[in-house]
Amino acid sequence: MKGGIVRLQVVAMTALVCVGMWGCSDVTFEWYDERSKPSIAGFINDSFVVVTDCRGWYEDTETKWNSGYSTVTSCGHDRMMVYNYRVQEEGPRWSDSLANKYDGQRWFQMTDSVFWRWNGDDLYLWKVGEKAHEIRLSRKNEGCTQSFKIDRIRQWLDGKFIALGGKLNADGENCQYAVLDTVEKTLEYKRLNEKLEWIKKCDDVRAWGDVVVCLKRRDDELLNLLVNNEGKDSIYVKAIPFWDSMTVSLASLSFYGNLFYWAYVNSIDSEKWKIKLNPNVRPLSFPSFGEFVDEKKKLISY
Repeated sequence: MKGGIVRLQVVAMTALVCVGMWGCSDVTFEWYDERSKPSIAGFINDSFVVVTDCRGWYEDTETKWNSGYSTVTSCGHDRMMVYNYRVQEEGPRWSDSLANKYDGQRWFQMTDSVFWRWNGDDLYLWKVGEKAHEIRLSRKNEGCTQSFKIDRIRQWLDGKFIALGGKLNADGENCQYAVLDTVEKTLEYKRLNEKLEWIKKCDDVRAWGDVVVCLKRRDDELLNLLVNNEGKDSIYVKAIPFWDSMTVSLASLSFYGNLFYWAYVNSIDSEKWKIKLNPNVRPLSFPSFGEFVDEKKKLISY
């Protein structure tokens, strides 16, 4: 099917469920033949972007004893695709899927090649070229009681990761950040100590080796680069929203692995600690989002 979106096979299942004295229910489960709108999960380098989507499903349950009726909808079969965004090509360079019925969610970048999303209270980690795997986390609080919802995970000191989402300047007993240890499988919520208190002013932060790197907007156009609380560089770039054919969007300021997005996809010279502007690197439209190909370039429906 040249230039088109593969129509995925629809799988429907009807089951008869009986629960004790309440009688029987008809349950219908069906996958939609369309996938969700794709979203950018991150960037591998200044040429390749990682895009994810999922396939919608619904489950209807009709209880015969009282003519009750309920519908649950979500998506699954999460899919990861790697595109060259500098050059228009026929579909992705690489793609793979994670087969799951429930809880398909958006994926986020963790390192230059590892992506994450929540699976209930646990984490799914998906490395480009490998299969996703689940990490069951144990949680604890150190010096704070009020946790927060995590929506960013960045590389951190000592081979660990910093997890963000709440306010770094939260007061009282509120936790300000968390440390994720993927080896010990722990997530520890904390308040900033004297050494790290300066990162309260950061819009986004991560560690680069044994130093802490901070991106801070001073106004709508001035961006400062701080390393261990020392100003290293600043640039003026007009903050404009990124749209790709009204399909995908990016945050106004965010680390994406070893790159960051601020109106354009930019990088940092970690030897001179200078911001490297790439004014011509703005992702193009991605063709054939719905086309999934295996290693032999054969089309697959699932």
